[in-house]
Amino acid sequence: MARFRGSITKVSRRLGVALSPKAEKYLERRPFAPGQHGQGRRGKISEYALQLREKQKMKFIYGILEKQFRNYYKKAVSQRGVTGDNLVRLLERRLDNVVFRAGFAPSRAGARQLVSHGHLLVNGKKVNIPSFLMTPGDLIEFRQKSKNMDAVTDALNKAPDARIPAWIQVDKANQKAVFLSVPERVDIQEPYNEQLVVELYSK
Repeated sequence: MARFRGSITKVSRRLGVALSPKAEKYLERRPFAPGQHGQGRRGKISEYALQLREKQKMKFIYGILEKQFRNYYKKAVSQRGVTGDNLVRLLERRLDNVVFRAGFAPSRAGARQLVSHGHLLVNGKKVNIPSFLMTPGDLIEFRQKSKNMDAVTDALNKAPDARIPAWIQVDKANQKAVFLSVPERVDIQEPYNEQLVVELYSK
């Protein structure tokens, strides 16, 4: 299972977006790119560079690599509607993202680990594929031997109810969640512009 193994903090500083709780703290202290020239002046950014940066933001936010991201784009193009909106919906339907949104993990990386280690069931069946696409009505719950793990309990206690989106119903007491519906683009508040990504791939 391919994944990025470099410093997510350095990537966050380069892109100007906190991609993890740790990176958020670093950005508060060092809101500039890494390296000795990180604070230096930069010239005008080209259109291509802007588009590329938005693609990188999306890839790192959802924790996926180029080949898989391009496949999501191709699938988004083949669907009806606005390609950018379709792309965002596909990424938000990923099991690891839904686990994160439900508050079972403090980050998508943590949610990905819960899934890949086989702690979760979807509709009663073990699913250990982070990219598994959820459909409305799907139930997520922990395996019997994985219930009440300290890391999950701590994450749920720290996750405010206001952070849990309306399209996911969470039962904190029983550590279960139901994927109610595919979210609309207006429901997703993330620091990227998917339209620039569409323009990049459309060239």
